[in-house]
Amino acid sequence: MVTGMMTPSTDREFTRPPDLQDEIESRIPDYDISLDYHKYGDRLDDFEVAVDEMLAKRRELMRLQMERAGDDWQLFFFVYTAPDRFQHLIWDMDRLLEHYKQLDEILGEVMAYTDDHDADLYVVSDHGFGPIDQLVYVNRILEDAGYLFRREDDGTRGALASLGISRDAITSALSRVGITEKTLVESLPRQLVDSVAAQIPGDHALYDVDFDRTVAFVHDTGNCYINDSDRFEGGIVSPSEVPRVKADIKAALESATDAEGTPLLEVFDGDELFPTDEDAPDLVVCGRETYESRSTVSDEVLGDTGVYDASHRSEGIVLCRGPSIDAGATLRGARVVDIAPTLLHGIGEPVPKNADGRVLFDAFAAETSPATTKVERSAVGQVDTGGDVDEDFDDVEDRLKGLGYME
Repeated sequence: MVTGMMTPSTDREFTRPPDLQDEIESRIPDYDISLDYHKYGDRLDDFEVAVDEMLAKRRELMRLQMERAGDDWQLFFFVYTAPDRFQHLIWDMDRLLEHYKQLDEILGEVMAYTDDHDADLYVVSDHGFGPIDQLVYVNRILEDAGYLFRREDDGTRGALASLGISRDAITSALSRVGITEKTLVESLPRQLVDSVAAQIPGDHALYDVDFDRTVAFVHDTGNCYINDSDRFEGGIVSPSEVPRVKADIKAALESATDAEGTPLLEVFDGDELFPTDEDAPDLVVCGRETYESRSTVSDEVLGDTGVYDASHRSEGIVLCRGPSIDAGATLRGARVVDIAPTLLHGIGEPVPKNADGRVLFDAFAAETSPATTKVERSAVGQVDTGGDVDEDFDDVEDRLKGLGYME
């Protein structure tokens, strides 16, 4: 295994077994786990070169793992992040096609490999992509509707604000001397980051909202939470009122339009999307068409996309090929949560009882074992991994919180 996104650093252990890391460093010098694509907004030619280099290194890593795997493997899972990074900044069909030609070459190599091993092959995206024209600041809509209130700039915050000192100004100054917000989150204790960030005026949903008065807020990737007293310490909404408040907020968000009267947002019920997750957000808010939702606490509802040309779409792809697959079949109603159950059943392994999703039997050819075998279910237990993993995860958890992926 080679870890991917959110790995603290390649200076630390990032492979299993550990000696694989030595082989990567020897065979793929300067191996990059990811790419800080935000830095290339005004250097798209350089960005294209950097993505190509990252893709080439990832392909070489795949070959290395193929060699090490030999014939003794049951599931081979590999991720290419390059198309995601590329499409965020470049939504130009000619340049996209050139990038996808490289991916097609890799796919051809993988098809030959799976044929040699008499294995099924699944090509899956975790999301689709499409162009974006404007950002929608959902917390501003909540603020305008009276559901969200900002913190007053009093005390330390007021003094800093009067001097023109804001979180943006500080991070910009630090970036000029090579210190990024990412570096701070990685390097400093989470409690210290929270304490300092709360004192500096800014536009973050966690630090700059007055939760003593706020009914609902949006954090990270479109997750809308009602500030109810059961979920949050100091929450102000009674649990009995949550259904009514949720319906009112959903209506308010869905009624937001642009100057031409076009709706800006799609709003989904979190309990319906994630029925097995008691910590699911109350609502999930997505931009419609070429609008992209953001959680920043802004002075305007709409804003420029900055360096971004395109972003995620909920419709992705799944393609299947191999000895168990029914060539030419259509996968009806396939969802990303169906992939794991389908893969497990396809290799003869039980599906966890609490797994979301279903087995996509449409994929399997008649008379093959996956098509004629009943889905086996298994209980899920917790594996005792020891203290080392928890210690290793501390830095990653801090970074996830700082980037808005975790509360």
